[in-house]
Amino acid sequence: MIELTQSQLTQSQLTQSQLTRSQSTDTDAEPLLEIVMRVNGVMHTAMAPARRLLSDFLRHELRLTGTHVGCEHGVCGACTVLVDGAPMRSCLMFAVTAQDYEITTVEGLAPVEGTGVSTMSPVQQAFIESHGLQCGFCTPGFLTTITAYLQENPEPTEADAREAISGNLCRCTGYQNIVKAVLRAAEITQERGAGA
Repeated sequence: MIELTQSQLTQSQLTQSQLTRSQSTDTDAEPLLEIVMRVNGVMHTAMAPARRLLSDFLRHELRLTGTHVGCEHGVCGACTVLVDGAPMRSCLMFAVTAQDYEITTVEGLAPVEGTGVSTMSPVQQAFIESHGLQCGFCTPGFLTTITAYLQENPEPTEADAREAISGNLCRCTGYQNIVKAVLRAAEITQERGAGA
């Protein structure tokens, strides 16, 4: 009679479990769909399951890792991208449903000059000048949210700026410098418009 120790038994069960998984048929695998979408002005095609979230599709299939995933419930705003110019929580949207829209991530906010070199957007520049970030995890969501907000409200008050960022969470800054960055971004936008 063979006696197995608890350690050997556990190892034997683990090996059997791995063997069973590796022998499973492809019928158990989730079917992949071809997803075609325009992100930051460039058409992309990748394969993903129908239930793949836009945030995960951007990060894993397209390797655009600027979109951060925080709460995965649409509460924190770290995953905010622009969908046809409007802020959207990418953790609440399936990638397949984004195919008919223009998606802009934080990587696409910097305008490309005629020389092909990108410059910082007014919001990005304002965040640097106003020290609007610390750890940076929430920053991409703030940048996209504020970019969309300033398109609709180019001359915000401090109260307007606070309202505009109220849907995004930051655990580091205390929001004071983010509010300053919103106001400074509006100034930079006006300065660049006057110089054009």
